[in-house]
Amino acid sequence: MSANLSPEYKAAEQKYRGAATDEERLAALNEMLSTIPKHKGTEKLQADIKTRISRLKLEVKKGGGKARRHDPSHVPREGAGQVVLVGAPNAGKSALVRAVTNARPEVADYPFTTQMPQPAMMPFENVQIQLVDSPAVAPEFTPGWLTNMIRNADAALLLANAGSDACLENAQAVLELLEERHVRLMREASEDASVLLAVAEVSTLMVVTQMDAAGAPERLEILREFFADRFELLPVAVGDQVSLDRLRRAVFDRLGVIRICTKAPGRPPKTDSPFILPAGATVLDLARHIHKDLARTMQFARIWGEGKYDGQRVPREHQLEDMDVLELHT
Repeated sequence: MSANLSPEYKAAEQKYRGAATDEERLAALNEMLSTIPKHKGTEKLQADIKTRISRLKLEVKKGGGKARRHDPSHVPREGAGQVVLVGAPNAGKSALVRAVTNARPEVADYPFTTQMPQPAMMPFENVQIQLVDSPAVAPEFTPGWLTNMIRNADAALLLANAGSDACLENAQAVLELLEERHVRLMREASEDASVLLAVAEVSTLMVVTQMDAAGAPERLEILREFFADRFELLPVAVGDQVSLDRLRRAVFDRLGVIRICTKAPGRPPKTDSPFILPAGATVLDLARHIHKDLARTMQFARIWGEGKYDGQRVPREHQLEDMDVLELHT
C-alpha cells in the first residue's frame, strides 16, 4: 500500500534533514509523527520514526549539552532546496558548479580534487538553489559520511562524463557502490514505507557532461540505452549557456517544490522573494508557513496565476501551483 505522504509530513521531513542539532532533529521527528497519515501503509514508517525518537531522546539526555564532533555530512540548507552532485572521479562536478554559480571550486585533471562538501548557490529565475559539490564516489576513496549527505539531500545530480569511453562503466560503478551502502538513486523516490525503511531512495537527474567532446553524442546514446528507464538524462556542456539554462529548470523541477508570492491589497506582488512550499500545498499550508496565528485567523484568499481569474476568491483548502500570487484575508 502506498504511504501517500502529505505535504505537511514532507515539510517536517525536510526540517529533519536540514536539522543541525539533535534537539532540532527530535522536534522534526515529533512533527513527522504527528502529521504522517495513519493507515496500514505507514505502520512500519511510524514505527521507524518512534524508534528514532526514542534513540534521539537518549542521545540528548546523555549528551547533556556537551560539544559534539563536527559532522562533515551536515551542510546547512539554503535556498529552495539542497542538491548534491554525485559522480566518479573526473565526472565534471566542480566544472559544472563553476559554470552555474559564483563559486570557484578547484578544477583539475587529476581525480579526487574535491575532498570535502562545497556548497554554492545556483540562481534560477527568482530563487536560489543550493548545489553541493562532493568527493568522487570510487571503491578506493569514498568517505563514510558521503552517503549520509546524499541520503539527506532533497535531490541529487548523477554526473556522467561523455568525454570518456568509460562513462557507462563509471556510472554503473557509482550506482553499485551507493546501493551497497543502502542509497539508491532514482528518477523519483518511492513513497512506499517498506522501501523507505530498507534503503534511502533519492530523486536524481543524470547530467551528461562534456557534450562538446569528440564522440560525446555516441556515448550519450549508449547512456540513454542503459539508463533511460531509470533516469531523466540531460546533456550539458559548460560552454553552452542554453544547456545550462535547461539544467537550472530541470534541477528546480526535481525538487518537487512550488514558489508562492504574496501581495497586500492594492499593492503589487512580491515576486522577487517567494515562499517555497512542497508541491501540493494549499492556501492553509502557506498561511501556516508564514505564521501559525495567520493560519488560525485567515478566512479566505484571493489568487492570481496562470489560468485563473485575477483576484479570484479561493478557500483555505485550495491547492496551489507554482508562481501563484496570494492575497490572504483574515
